[in-house]
Amino acid sequence: MTAPLAQRVCAEALGTAFLLAAVVGSGIMAQKLAGGDLALALLGNTLPTGAILAVLILIFGPVSGAHFNPAVSLAFALRGELTWQNAAAYIAVQVVGGIVGVWAAHLMFELPVWQLSLTARTGGAQWFAEFVATFGLLLTIFGCVTHAPQAVAYAVGLYITAAYWFTASTSFANPAVTIARSLSDTFAGIAPSSVLAFIAAQTCGALSTLLLARWLWPRRDAV
Repeated sequence: MTAPLAQRVCAEALGTAFLLAAVVGSGIMAQKLAGGDLALALLGNTLPTGAILAVLILIFGPVSGAHFNPAVSLAFALRGELTWQNAAAYIAVQVVGGIVGVWAAHLMFELPVWQLSLTARTGGAQWFAEFVATFGLLLTIFGCVTHAPQAVAYAVGLYITAAYWFTASTSFANPAVTIARSLSDTFAGIAPSSVLAFIAAQTCGALSTLLLARWLWPRRDAV
């Protein structure tokens, strides 16, 4: 039975907020404890992110599908598995929830709530990395949804954990995450000037996955 839209958007907002609180909060904590070792700090940022994703998908997946990502919601709308009205609602609350999650992380670590990141992430390699990161994420989701739906939570968590390390951009792979992280001048931040190019690369990655997924895994009956 499909949950009412109010419950679904609440789940998407809460899930995205907790995801960003984990991403930014673990980045702050990792930087504090790593003693200047960037590899250790990145590891301290990576593991909590992958872990919280698995948890959030397990608890909110039965309610909303646990997208927490406008690229995912867009892809499911294009596949006919999410109405455009619901996709718009999902995307709106994902962006708002992500920003709230960042602010919550700042409050937990006694930092100014309102910040703008100064960390520039730009250039062809970074943009291509975001294309690859998002392409792989959607490939993981579509493959699991088709053949192993019970494994989605673990597969997505493990994919993001791995992609933090094999992509030059540390795998944002999510427009809502990108926007929210621009509002945190901490370890996980991205300068606002870098946001649009990242989102464009993520969108291209998601759309490219759709073409391949339709061939590899024919679409289920639309809902």
